[in-house]
Amino acid sequence: MTETAKPDLSSIPDDGIALVAGASGAIGGALADAAEASGRFRDVVRLSRGTTPSLDLLDEASIEAVASAIAVKDAPMRLFIDATGFLHNEQFTPEKSLRQIAPAHMAYAFAVNAIGPALLMKHFLPLIPAQGKSVFATLSAKVGSIGDNRLGGWYSYRASKAALNMLIKTASIEVRRSQPNAVLLALHPGTVNSRLSQPFRGEEIGRPASDAARDLLSVIDGLGPEASGGFYAYSGEELPW
Repeated sequence: MTETAKPDLSSIPDDGIALVAGASGAIGGALADAAEASGRFRDVVRLSRGTTPSLDLLDEASIEAVASAIAVKDAPMRLFIDATGFLHNEQFTPEKSLRQIAPAHMAYAFAVNAIGPALLMKHFLPLIPAQGKSVFATLSAKVGSIGDNRLGGWYSYRASKAALNMLIKTASIEVRRSQPNAVLLALHPGTVNSRLSQPFRGEEIGRPASDAARDLLSVIDGLGPEASGGFYAYSGEELPW
């Protein structure tokens, strides 16, 4: 993938809308910007706790309310990108050893990284039209790969992202029965210079969020229904579970 490559998302019909959850974050905002720049959608809806309507992964009622508002629009949902996620905050940081595992930390990681996205699938996947390509993509992480785990540690983050991958795979099997053109993807964005990665040398080794967004949309553009339920890196490489 070259530096100048810009996805035009031409594989997705131009009759619909795109939604980005977590649009207040670096990657989410860049993905929403790139989707708008493509000119492929009638509207690009940015979603976060601070938008109107508000979307909070820890509040199913807010998710249901946003889905209901989208359902009555006069354009189909062609793209939903879940760019939410939790790695650390003021209270919790990734565990380096078993003795650092804390129930509250693990429960919160699963609530944001697995249960929240599962609720997005519950309420938004039924909005995917039966005809034409539509995509639901969620940002996973390579460290959620069991087969690729060589360093250990980061128990809550690894396990919650592995759970997210299983949720995408399982949902893809159900969705395929009624919406055969749907593409459900778990995507690894790589290390991006963002608030999430800064404590882990993100400023040194991370890429700009705009580059990550370009690469992720290129992967989305290039994959069809045969790839639904898969786990892919920003380079297009299929990752091991």
